[in-house]
Amino acid sequence: MATAPRPRTSTRDRTELTRRLTAWLGTRLPGAGATGVTVPASNGMSSETLLFDIDHPRPPVRSCALRMAADPAAYTVFPAYDMARQYRTLKLVAEHTDVPVPRVLWLEEDPAPLGAPFFVMERVAGRVPPDVMPYTYEGSWLHAASDAEREHLEAATIGLLARLHDQVPLSTAPFLALPGEGDALRRHVAAQRAYYSWVVDGLARSPLIEDAFDRLAELWPREPGAPVLTWGDARIGNIVYDGFEPVAVLDWEMAAPAPREVDLGWTIYLHRFFQDLTTGSGQRGLPGLLRRDRVEARYAHLTGHTPRDMDFHILYAALRHAIVMLRIAYRRVHFGEAAVPADPDTLILHHDSLRAMVQGTHGKR
Repeated sequence: MATAPRPRTSTRDRTELTRRLTAWLGTRLPGAGATGVTVPASNGMSSETLLFDIDHPRPPVRSCALRMAADPAAYTVFPAYDMARQYRTLKLVAEHTDVPVPRVLWLEEDPAPLGAPFFVMERVAGRVPPDVMPYTYEGSWLHAASDAEREHLEAATIGLLARLHDQVPLSTAPFLALPGEGDALRRHVAAQRAYYSWVVDGLARSPLIEDAFDRLAELWPREPGAPVLTWGDARIGNIVYDGFEPVAVLDWEMAAPAPREVDLGWTIYLHRFFQDLTTGSGQRGLPGLLRRDRVEARYAHLTGHTPRDMDFHILYAALRHAIVMLRIAYRRVHFGEAAVPADPDTLILHHDSLRAMVQGTHGKR
């Protein structure tokens, strides 16, 4: 799947979208048009992203990116898409931190212009570690970099997380609170249980995912720690780099109050996921990048907070990723790109490593 053609993510007609986007743009910037409308070459399986230029004598910015709620006809990855929440999160991070995020320009909550709510932001030039082919594969720009360059990228990336967690007062983000009872971690996990129930509604359930939830309960932190604003999808594939320096942090749809370790576990695990795909194909990959011990040490040095209960949080990241992978697999089934196997757990690309984590036989890396 890492090297296969990208699954279908939209049923929308690109030509019609361009026409409607130009009409809408004229209401915000009279006389403006949208040109060169494209989609990113890789990354992004949830919200729909369009890249375009503004044709106008004095545009606020020339190159833009538009994030649109996913096409309901395309078997969406998530049950709901709150574009206003994402827009407000970007503004909040820009106002309270020096974490680089794209400048947001316009929010459109009326679905009429393009068929779904959306927001427009500045497109930041640079390069992103790709998902397809994974950045861990030979031939990617990150794989071709020197050890020193990758070291710089890792240090700068963990620095982003440290500043985000330390600089945003949660009191400024009540709109990000998750529903339910209990502390922030219990609400976060409850939201994932609800998401899993939605994914398997009317379909085959995953015994592996349910075992992982049970194992989480056994590993539950005695002291989860005070919540911070977590990015949610904290991985290098959601960062634009200029050289090896981060210049834009993208994809905030999973932002929520949670312990710091939720982001750290996701960062560590998502790299491990791509590294495992790479070694499984017979390549060496990037085994020295984003190692757990180094990430924890860097973060502790920057914040004074020593990450704790990381076995729990890395398992939680693998579990969350498994639910997303299961939904994407069922979307491929929906569009006739795949069939449901006898064992639904095999739809989860990392089912072997997740099972090993549940059983406690997956080594620390």
